[in-house]
Amino acid sequence: MKKESVLTKISKTNDQDWLKQASILSQALPFMQRYSDKNITIKFGGSAMGESSLSASFAKDIVLLKQVGINPLIVHGGGPRIKKMLDRLNVKSSFYNGLRITDKETIPIVEMVLSGSINKEIVMEINREGGRAIGLSGKDALLVKATKLDKSSKKKSTKVTNDLGFVGEPNKINQDFLKWCIDSDFIPVIAPIGYGEKFETYNINADTMAGHVSASVKSERLILLTDVKGVLDKKGNLLTQISIKDVKKLIRNGTISEGMIPKVETCINAVESGVKAAVILDGTFPHAILLEIFTEHGVGTLITK
Repeated sequence: MKKESVLTKISKTNDQDWLKQASILSQALPFMQRYSDKNITIKFGGSAMGESSLSASFAKDIVLLKQVGINPLIVHGGGPRIKKMLDRLNVKSSFYNGLRITDKETIPIVEMVLSGSINKEIVMEINREGGRAIGLSGKDALLVKATKLDKSSKKKSTKVTNDLGFVGEPNKINQDFLKWCIDSDFIPVIAPIGYGEKFETYNINADTMAGHVSASVKSERLILLTDVKGVLDKKGNLLTQISIKDVKKLIRNGTISEGMIPKVETCINAVESGVKAAVILDGTFPHAILLEIFTEHGVGTLITK
């Protein structure tokens, strides 16, 4: 009798678990319908890239998005891996306002790590889960033309130009090629490398690259995966949804500061260029992308017009 009651209890628990799973899937249906055949650009970076379990989870989530009719486009970073390789080769590297100064000696190493190593690892993770990922850099099919990034600062009344070397920003995206990738059921995985007017190589900030890619294909969402929950208020609470006007006010009063400023500026530029909305969320949270897209509340900060 006792054995039967235990088995009955286990059976009831299993039934409850299955019903809960079915309920979650049912609740996701309206969101699947909303995003069906829509483009979503995702910047993959931060700690999530360095942890194998999170990378595998990310790949599964990307394949699931594609399976339900969403078109994911991925732009990835790779700063820590670049630093590791530069240190191994005894190449000195410095930064200005969070941007790596990339000289003639550094740029081929940056390209090797981003395009030749990290890019292919992400592609194979996605393909291992049943996806059809295609690895690209901005040089492939002349995907991303860039101009040299000019970072100027003022000291008293004098304008000082800080030479970042081969650091660029996109000024032209090959939309037709990205459209071909999407129409051919590929998942583009893009390394943040571009080419210049004289076909020189440029290192591009991954957030900036993702913003331009998302605008070029009129993404429904731009998602920036970071190591923080999103935009926080002065008490450390997550701001779940804010307008561009709110963002500018939060920058002025110091609530948004330091490394978060370029991220929200990328989101603002993307939204003002035709992206429906942008999201900053914690990429170390398992299945953060699915929770953001397929639930009403989301898990990050949504930035809208």
